[in-house]
Amino acid sequence: MCGILGAFWRDEPPNSKQRFAESIALLAHRGPDDQGQWLHRKPIGDLALGHTRLSIIDLSPGGHQPMHSPDGRYTIVFNGEIYNYRELRLELQSLGHRFASDSDTEVLLASWAVWGRAALAKLRGMFAFAVYDSKEQTLTCARDAFGIKPFYYYASEGCFLFASEVPALLTLLPNRPTLNLQRAYDYLVFGGYDDQEATFFNGVRHLLPGHLLTVPLSAGGAPAIERWWWPSIAERSDLSFAQAAEELRERFLTNIRLHLRSDVPLGAALSGGVDSSAVVCAMRHVEAEMPIHTFSYVARGSEIDEEKWADLINAHVGAIVHKVVVSPDDLAADLDDMVRAQGEPFGSTSIYAQYRVFQLAREHGITVTLDGQGADELLAGYNGYPADRMRSLLDHGRIGALIGFLYGWSQWPGRTLRQGVITFAGQFVPQPLRGFAKSLIGQPPEPAWLNLPALEEAGVHRTCWPTADFTDANRRRLMARLRGVLTGQGLSALLRHGDRNSMRWSIESRVPFLTTDMAEFLLSLPEEYLVSPQGETKHIFRAAMRGIVPDTILDRKDKIGFATPEKHWLKTLGSQVTASLDGAESLPFLDAATCRAEAQAIIHGQRPFNFQAWRLINYCHWAQMLEVRAE
Repeated sequence: MCGILGAFWRDEPPNSKQRFAESIALLAHRGPDDQGQWLHRKPIGDLALGHTRLSIIDLSPGGHQPMHSPDGRYTIVFNGEIYNYRELRLELQSLGHRFASDSDTEVLLASWAVWGRAALAKLRGMFAFAVYDSKEQTLTCARDAFGIKPFYYYASEGCFLFASEVPALLTLLPNRPTLNLQRAYDYLVFGGYDDQEATFFNGVRHLLPGHLLTVPLSAGGAPAIERWWWPSIAERSDLSFAQAAEELRERFLTNIRLHLRSDVPLGAALSGGVDSSAVVCAMRHVEAEMPIHTFSYVARGSEIDEEKWADLINAHVGAIVHKVVVSPDDLAADLDDMVRAQGEPFGSTSIYAQYRVFQLAREHGITVTLDGQGADELLAGYNGYPADRMRSLLDHGRIGALIGFLYGWSQWPGRTLRQGVITFAGQFVPQPLRGFAKSLIGQPPEPAWLNLPALEEAGVHRTCWPTADFTDANRRRLMARLRGVLTGQGLSALLRHGDRNSMRWSIESRVPFLTTDMAEFLLSLPEEYLVSPQGETKHIFRAAMRGIVPDTILDRKDKIGFATPEKHWLKTLGSQVTASLDGAESLPFLDAATCRAEAQAIIHGQRPFNFQAWRLINYCHWAQMLEVRAE
């Protein structure tokens, strides 16, 4: 796991070397074990590549980056892990390729040299990398299918910059960054972020999950972007439920085996839910004698405490147990560091639990952790995406099955028949009326704390953020929704939280649910395999894990994960966090006094609790810390 950085300048700006060195220093936490730079001067401009290394596979200097191909044509900087590097290495050796190290970086570079972009489909891993081709004079940048690893970039005439994290990229920008007011609106009003190319900064963009970007350095043209992974959702009908469950079981265990490849100590983040429990139990299933360190956040004395479930799994696998209990004062003490580590605003304080879990792992000498992230999005978890499942049933004309599903779904904890009906009906609300519909459920698109004239002048669209692409849904709306969530509209934010929180403590966080082959397999199954006719989520995965995970866990009907008692925390902290709203004074698109009153009313129970209070606090605090201006 590493940090990568790059800059191409047609006309090198003043102090470029100093700024590049400062940017690399800002990525030191991502790679504390080694650092490398490479500068290539050429008639058409200067290309600089930088890398900070967290040594995981092949701890020798053989994994040093930037890395060059034997013939000198290709140079790569790579962040991530290629879990099937041994299998690819054997395939490449059969083609005559020789290796000088045991690193996955060298395998990736050789794969690119032999197969080009076709290599991407062969990779099982998480990655963001850039390859310079000295023959074609192009810089090609790629990001893994799910966006597990980050890639930010800035492009203008004669300039292309990229980095693993926003602060490192901002140091290289030709001008001081300004706020993207559209992203500010999307986040503050609807909670949308990390779901499209645009970031919270004007001019700074994400390379989207499953995308490839090519910069023609000699031609001086604009970057060309293309999608390299977009899974089919066409249904296969050759597997019974039992057969599909058995295949899923084998695929998941294979993923666990691959994700256990490491030359440094590893452990697992354990919440006690189905997903993290399955990871830990599968680790024990495939490695009977391996010591398993688990790291858990516990909310003792709270209704969301998961400790008893984590204890059950720890006893089942004979784990070496590590737990962290946090308080509101802890959050206040660490808030600035966490905001700085995240780089951009985030949705709730629940990620503080994750932040502390990774800190705990680092304190106990662990460098790699396995995590259950992505399972809900892959397996239709959470509440089971009922609206999309019912729409599929309606499209098939199965009205009786729709009614039966709605009733069965509503019988689970935390769900009601009314919620199901409202959610389903919401799909048929025309776009022009969705703002009104949002107002009815307490999410008005024009809250009083916004300065609407300032937003109108900036051209901000006051609508809900984009929905999934249903063009090829063909009566498989649930699968189309999951594909959209997996490729950017939901999962991306969670993966960003995990990447920044883990790398803050120089921890590599692996997510064994998220491989392209497993996603393609699950998206091809009948929808009722994922969400049962009775509304049970992760239906097929629960069946697949019988005999590996205790039935008590598999039969759980609630979903908590690393949740935190946010309402209690914010109320306890009171003025310590609401003081952050003083930053609204410098943001002309906000009414500072109304923002303060709104947040305090929510925190103190005068209005129903929602995450909008935190978003206001977080955004103002973040903008103030980074000294970012609106224009």
